[in-house]
Amino acid sequence: MARFYAIIVALFLLIWGGKDWGALKAQELEYALELGAMGGPSFYMGDAQLSGFYKNVTMAGGAMGRYNITPRMALKFDLGFGSVKGNAADEKNQFPDMPNKKWNFNNSLVDVGCQYELNFWGYGMGNSYKGHKRLTPYIQMGLGFTYCNKALTMNIPVGFGIKYKIRPRWNVGIDWSMRFALGDKLDGIEDPYRIKSGFLKNKDSYSWTMLYISYDLCPKYRKCNN
Repeated sequence: MARFYAIIVALFLLIWGGKDWGALKAQELEYALELGAMGGPSFYMGDAQLSGFYKNVTMAGGAMGRYNITPRMALKFDLGFGSVKGNAADEKNQFPDMPNKKWNFNNSLVDVGCQYELNFWGYGMGNSYKGHKRLTPYIQMGLGFTYCNKALTMNIPVGFGIKYKIRPRWNVGIDWSMRFALGDKLDGIEDPYRIKSGFLKNKDSYSWTMLYISYDLCPKYRKCNN
């Protein structure tokens, strides 16, 4: 993962310092698609870790794509790889079936999903007369699937982030989400407290904090100068 961050920094310096021959034209365009890479820390919350943000942190990463509906709205698609890690001995609660709480795990997972994003301001570069900003925060919510511990379950990602257009076609951002699984098997044990489960009650979840870089594709329109 250290190599991933080194590549991100190198790309940032190259893009920021490089000369964009089409900058004047590109600044007037809006792009329909983005493709990029992401990576960052992850943590789990569930039966073996009921509280404590960024505890038993692991690393996650993957690919992301974004379909820009308008400068204010987008659909983001991601394919990520990570893990959930915990140790029941760190919790004060007692499990009825495991009085000694000798239970720790580090399970790999695959996550695929889609989130609807709503930008606080219109996102773009070169269209300031429309109120577009190079920097904007956003909120997000969506639906996804998690494959972990030989089980497939749906998840509901909810979060927020901030994106910045460093060049006419290059974007960087930080994206935080909590992914609420609709299953209770990510950590390898189901309902150790013997509590009746509900829609999101007594389920596992995990959080991703992703740094990403993306490139714009597919101009929506081009102005005719003839």
